[in-house]
Order: sequence, then C-alpha cells, then structure tokens
Amino acid sequence: MSLLPYPLLRPFLFRLDAEKAHDLALTQLERLQHSPLRALLQQPRVADPITLAGLHFPNRVGLAAGLDKNARCIDAWGALGFGLVEVGTVTPLAQAGNPKPRIFRLPQSQALINRLGFNNDGLAAFVANVRRSHLRAQAPGGTAGASSSNGAIGTDGAAPALVLGLNIGKNAATPIERASDDYLTALEAVYPHADYVAVNISSPNTQNLRALQSDAALEQLLAALAQRRAELSAASGVRRPLFIKIAPDLEAEQIEAIAAALLRHGMDGVIATNTTLNRSAVQGQPHADEAGGLSGAPLLQASNAVVRALRQRLGPHFPIIGVGGILSGADAISKIEAGADLVQLYSGLIYRGPALVLEVAQALQRSRRP
Repeated sequence: MSLLPYPLLRPFLFRLDAEKAHDLALTQLERLQHSPLRALLQQPRVADPITLAGLHFPNRVGLAAGLDKNARCIDAWGALGFGLVEVGTVTPLAQAGNPKPRIFRLPQSQALINRLGFNNDGLAAFVANVRRSHLRAQAPGGTAGASSSNGAIGTDGAAPALVLGLNIGKNAATPIERASDDYLTALEAVYPHADYVAVNISSPNTQNLRALQSDAALEQLLAALAQRRAELSAASGVRRPLFIKIAPDLEAEQIEAIAAALLRHGMDGVIATNTTLNRSAVQGQPHADEAGGLSGAPLLQASNAVVRALRQRLGPHFPIIGVGGILSGADAISKIEAGADLVQLYSGLIYRGPALVLEVAQALQRSRRP
C-alpha cells in the first residue's frame, strides 16, 4: 500500500478548485518520483500478465490519458503499480485549452465534468519528458518497444517494465479537414518513444473532433495513419501498435462502422471510451449543466455497453482497453466481463486515490480463470 495518506489528503484537495488540486498533485508526484521520498508512492505491482498487440503487460490496470497530459510523472505512475500508463493527449503545438474554470466535481455521483480542451505544452516538451523518465532511459537507446524495455525480465529478476502509451490529438486551431496533418506530425514525433500510440478522436472539448468518427473522415484518417506507420516501421525496423480512442455517445450503426474500419485499416486496438455528453445520471446536481465531458461512476454502464458492442463486432481476439466509471474492483471486473482485455483509471483515482490501483489489480488477478 502506498504510504500517501490519501483519505487524509482528499478533504484538503477537494477544498481547492479542481484544476488547482490536479496541478498540485502532479507537481508533488513529479518531485517525489526521482527522490528518496519515492517510497511514499511505492505499491506492489500485482502480477497478472497478458500479451496483446505484441506487447507484454505485467498486469491489466492502466492509467487513462488526460491525467498526465505532458508526461511529467511516468515514473510516479509506475511506482503506484500500474501495468500500463498512457500519457497525453499531446498536440503538435502547445495550446492553453479552454477558458477556466473547466473542471468540476460532482461528488454526489463520484463524477467529474471537464472541458479542458487538450491543454498541453506541445510535442517538444512532451517528448523531452518521456525521454527523461527512468522507464525510457532503461531501454536500449532510450526507446521503447516489445523487443527492448517492454516484456523483458531484468537481470535482477524484476517484473517486466510497464507499457507506455502516448496519446495524440489535433490542435484546436487546425481545421477539421486538415486534422490528419496534425495526427501524422504527432505520430512521427512520438513513434520512437512509445510502446503503443493512442489516437484521440473522441474528446468532446475540441470543436468538431468527434466528426472524425464519421465514416468518410475516419476512413481518411485511418488510411493516412496506416500509411505513415508503415513508413516509420520500415525506417526503424519496429512496428508500433495503433489504438483508436472512441466516444461512448455512439449509435449501434456507428459502432459497427468504426469496428469495420479498424479491421480494414489494420489498427491494433481500440480504447472505449472517452467522456460522455449525456447528463441523465446527474440531473439536478450542482455543475451538472456545465459544458464538457462527464466521467466517473455515471459513465460505467454506457462505456461497458460500447465495449460489449465492439467485442461482438471485432471478434474474440481484437484488443480492447476499457475505460470509464471504474471506482472499485467490481467495476473493473464488469468491464472485463463486457469484453475488455485491459482497463484504465482516471476519475476513480480522484475519488479513491492510489489504493484503487491495487484493489483493481488484485480483483482482476483473482477473477482470472485457471
């Protein structure tokens, strides 16, 4: 168990503006991760290995993108026992995001609403932070990949290094018809440093971004990503998996079309889901009418429904990462039962703290059939 007394810290953090509390927590994690006080963060990494898309995950619990947009705390997340850490979303150019305030807590429902808008420091700063992490520095040449840092048992008998996903998006100022340009620029920059690349086309907080999930736009984007990935793979000798992150607010026909496109263009996995625009579960609560994406407990069933529909359409072996609404080990098991191979946490960490990582990892380990 982490020595951080989160139940004691949470009341203090919840008295602060949500974004100020978020920034304070990241700053402290960044300071601790490479100091002797790292022991305050340390939790055992539960052994529950799985291999997907050629990547060897030490367990099935991951950090979702959005919590660490600038990749500042990779080693801190590793200390907390995650088997998978996804950082970003990063855009080619730095951008401030939407006006503040832009994160709102709904504690009655253990939920958050955010309209951050891909606020980040840009690709150059992001890649520099990734390269500074001890995880990447331990890999031959400072790069990632199943043949280097990922999946190998160290000389000290340590468990495999966690898997690192780098999540990319487009700048708000880039016209939607030029979105592919931003994604290709970002893909090329992060490619040498990722175990996999996640492509975010589902945030509700960048104007028109979700239009990229429509048939024609998705076809164009996936074709462009597949071609650029083939070029990068040929040049480097390493093929990085591509995962596409989608929204929960999709009709059955849209899910079917997305699943077909993922298979047609050789994508390696799907992340389901991002935040929702649906407010039916939180009506009447303070901040419920704020613009932005809703996450946390109210998202669980909607996210699970998308995971279930994807599994039916993609077959038993296509990798699915399930994210949305996990605040307990039982929630994580429900997502695996819906068809996910791995799960990711975000809002649950805000409400439950580091203990949730260990609880979920142990629950999934116990649930695995012999």
